[in-house]
Amino acid sequence: MRVLIIEDSRELAGLIGHALKRAGMDVDFVGLADEARLAVQAVQYSAIVLDLGLPDADGFAVLDQLRKRHDPTPVLILSSRSALGDRVNGLDRGASDYMIKPFAMAELIARLRALMQRPPEIPSPIFAMGNVTFEAGSRRATVGGNTFTIPARESELLEVFLKRGGKVLAHDVLDAVVFGGKHDHSSNAIEVYVHRLRRLLAEAGADVEIHTIRGVGYLMKPGMAARATAQA
Repeated sequence: MRVLIIEDSRELAGLIGHALKRAGMDVDFVGLADEARLAVQAVQYSAIVLDLGLPDADGFAVLDQLRKRHDPTPVLILSSRSALGDRVNGLDRGASDYMIKPFAMAELIARLRALMQRPPEIPSPIFAMGNVTFEAGSRRATVGGNTFTIPARESELLEVFLKRGGKVLAHDVLDAVVFGGKHDHSSNAIEVYVHRLRRLLAEAGADVEIHTIRGVGYLMKPGMAARATAQA
């Protein structure tokens, strides 16, 4: 069992490492986010202990990069940030556990052991176009890396648009996705939800566009800004 400790305090990292080694674990230390990125690319760890207050980046950036790579390594956030919002944010972004400093070393060891005994998680598929991503499992949508709120119906539309990547989607296909083939809604319901999705994406700064293909359906593709960036 090899554990990576990402902690900028050498003293605290040393104390944690000594305790984990006594518990039978191998330990590596890094104090910067950039060092952490290199370490996880070189070694498959059994678990990671992650501090959020790193000198060169927020620890959440390290977590985000891991999960974007579909790396299922258990991550235990160990932070002095005790606010409920921070804890919820950490778990929503893919952390396996969250502990607040100060902490009991015995509890940290017990939680790490529990994480490493779990069967490996199967990463949820992530669909993307331009600066828009959608994680199917958590139903989390982002624009430019920032999470934005999207209602359930619009969320279903966004997922299928991104999943089908640049293909024209017929009206009846979208109807089946959003309403499950039921016919208890108005005939223009899809048009209404597509309009709402367009507005939500535009307000969030998305660089994709949804085009109406007359008599056929709809097409999502990168907008002019995204194409200009790709050609630069």
